[in-house]
Amino acid sequence: MPDYNDTRLTPPDRPSRPVQVRAGSVPVREGPLPDARLATEALFGEILDVFEEQHGFALVQCQRDRYVGWVPLAGLSERLLAPTHRISVPHTHAYAAPDLKTPPQLILSLGASVKVIAEEGDWRHCLDAGWVHQRHLADVGVSEEDPASVAERYLGTPYLWGGRSGLGIDCTGLTQQAFEAAGVLLPRDSDMQFAWAGEVIADWRAPGALQRGDLVFWKGHVGIMTDAEHLLHANAWHMAAACEPLEAAITRIKTYYAEPIGARRIQVSELKGLEPAWKAGA
Repeated sequence: MPDYNDTRLTPPDRPSRPVQVRAGSVPVREGPLPDARLATEALFGEILDVFEEQHGFALVQCQRDRYVGWVPLAGLSERLLAPTHRISVPHTHAYAAPDLKTPPQLILSLGASVKVIAEEGDWRHCLDAGWVHQRHLADVGVSEEDPASVAERYLGTPYLWGGRSGLGIDCTGLTQQAFEAAGVLLPRDSDMQFAWAGEVIADWRAPGALQRGDLVFWKGHVGIMTDAEHLLHANAWHMAAACEPLEAAITRIKTYYAEPIGARRIQVSELKGLEPAWKAGA
């Protein structure tokens, strides 16, 4: 089982400085090389703490979930902007002007945080990003009510190991994004989510025991229930975020990999807005 000081969450013991992501997203890699394995992604507006630099990469810790890795310096800014809104759709374009016929400047993904500085009709000017349609924005203090409905917006999104954007996402990126949109922060990896998120559902295999929003885990994999019988998960079989009967997923995954290890229920109404113990490293 992981602990709160897992190496994935532990940066070097040295001074750091904060920076902010200014690309649509930046890869957080396991080493300071462009072909190093993707560990996760940081989205536009996220704050990262920089500990060192090598060959155009920075060793960082993501403030939102404590994850540590290497990101390209080109996507970072020393200027920190206080966000006013977040992107509320899987992905959207930020345009050069408040006109959908102008060139898009960035692709922004769900959960990216932006600072709106001007309005023109249905368009909002997001500093350092571009003009975004107001129907793709939500006030930064407003959260979703149903994580499963957020997860459903990702249906068909290509599978990407380490991904957590509308252009590519993995299983825990999906569950993390879904619950964070509802105000509950989950850790990045499945073993951490299984150990630290919500409460164990002891009789989860009993008929009708599961409900919408419950998480079902395998070793190294997780999905979210859309009702008592259907699982939505970003997976390498479909190479996409897909919804299917839970029993069909269990049978297939058992054939190729293993049985599930359990299920957990997260009480969103009780945990919304609270800092989890794992984030504090308590």
